Formats: sequence, C-alpha cells, structure tokens
Amino acid sequence: AVVSTQSTGGYRDDSLETVKRNQLQYSLPLKILSYQELYGWTMDAIVKEIGMKNNCTFCGVFRRQALDRGAALLKCDKIVTGHNADDIAETVIMNILRGDIARLGRCTAISTGSEGMISRCKPFKYTYEKEIVMYAHFKKLDYFTTECIYSPNAYRGNARTFIKDLEQIRPRAILDVIKSGEDMSIKDDVKMPTQMTCTRCGYISSSELCKACIMLDGLNRGKPQLSIGKANKRKQILKATADTGSTAAEMF
Repeated sequence: AVVSTQSTGGYRDDSLETVKRNQLQYSLPLKILSYQELYGWTMDAIVKEIGMKNNCTFCGVFRRQALDRGAALLKCDKIVTGHNADDIAETVIMNILRGDIARLGRCTAISTGSEGMISRCKPFKYTYEKEIVMYAHFKKLDYFTTECIYSPNAYRGNARTFIKDLEQIRPRAILDVIKSGEDMSIKDDVKMPTQMTCTRCGYISSSELCKACIMLDGLNRGKPQLSIGKANKRKQILKATADTGSTAAEMF
C-alpha cells in the first residue's frame, strides 16, 4: 500500500492511523511518503501561499505523482485506486466544463497506462459511493470518512452537487454520465497533447516540464498562480526558470 501525507491541518492523521491498522490486519507492505519529503512543501504551507481557491489542483498533481513514486519504490506492477462511480461521473462533468478533451478521453477508462509508467486500474468504477459505505458498515470494516478541511471550495464540489441533483431526478444518472463519457469520440483532426517526459524529474508530461515541477517553481518563486492554467502560463514559467529551480524528484 502507498500513502501520501499532505500535512493538512490534522485531516490526514485519522486516515493514516486507519491505514496503519489495515496494514496489520491484512499483512500489507506499506510505504508512506510526505509532501514535505518529496516536494519541500506541506499543503498547509501551500494554502498559505495560494489561498483556498486552487489548493486542490496542487494537491491532486502532487498526490498522483507521489503514488507513482511510492509504487516504484515498492516495485509494484499495478496501482489500484478506490475511485468509485460517483468520482468518475464528477470527473466527466468537470472535464466537459473545462473543455479538457485529452482527460475526457481517458477518465472513464477502467485501466490506464503508458509506456515506462506503472499502469492504474479502478475496480470500483461502476460501484456507487453509497454502496461502498453500506458494505463497509455491514462488514464492520475499519475505514475513515473525514473530509479534507480545504475541500469545501474545490471545483469538484460543484460537479458533485450537480450529479447529486441529477440522481434525485434520475437514479441511474451517475452510470449514464459514465456511459456518455465512454461513448464520446474525438475527431481525427483534433490536436491532442504529445506525451513526453519531464526534462527535470523524468516524470510523464505533455510539455518540457511536468505539472509538478511547474508548480514547485511557482511556489518557490513566490508566484504560485503562474503555475495554474493552460500552456501559455507554463511558457512563462519555462522562460523564467531556464535550467535552474527545484525538481519534483530531488529525493531520487
């Protein structure tokens, strides 16, 4: 098992204790990586820099990379995540609202991966969140439900509210949204991002520097907002950093 710790106002403490108990219950190897260890920043420190609006963007990028790096350290051949049907439907809606064609094309895939990277799978893709909670209660499983103190302002919250409203009208709405995402096709003439590796840390990226390194440069230069958004803002960071700055993989 791989767990990343964000140091988020005590929120992660409960979940870490649960994971440690699960490790003993199921005899699982466990690797705990901290944002401080990987990036030199905690989420509390990041929020002080950027405020409450875009903090989930930073956390999401750093967490995904932390999972990959932890899995590599444990020599795993597959990353299995707990994303459920509600999560995936929300992601479909978010990608549509953002016009993010690249992510929309792969967010409904039950298994994803690229050459040189550890593949991921989502076994709970068609399982409702409420079904998982009811099963956990029925089986008396040891789990946690604490919500991150910084999540109320997350963009995902708007998609979640919309999905729940749809579900009240049409109970199958969550699975229908996922099915719609699966059936969407991309025209041949649509230009898609080219996959490459980050020139600084070697992580998979669609530009010269990966998103984590871009964000670290913004944070370390006191201009974190420059790392949020599209490629034009990335170019500003690339021009400013040249061959200097912090890497998202200094520990390696």
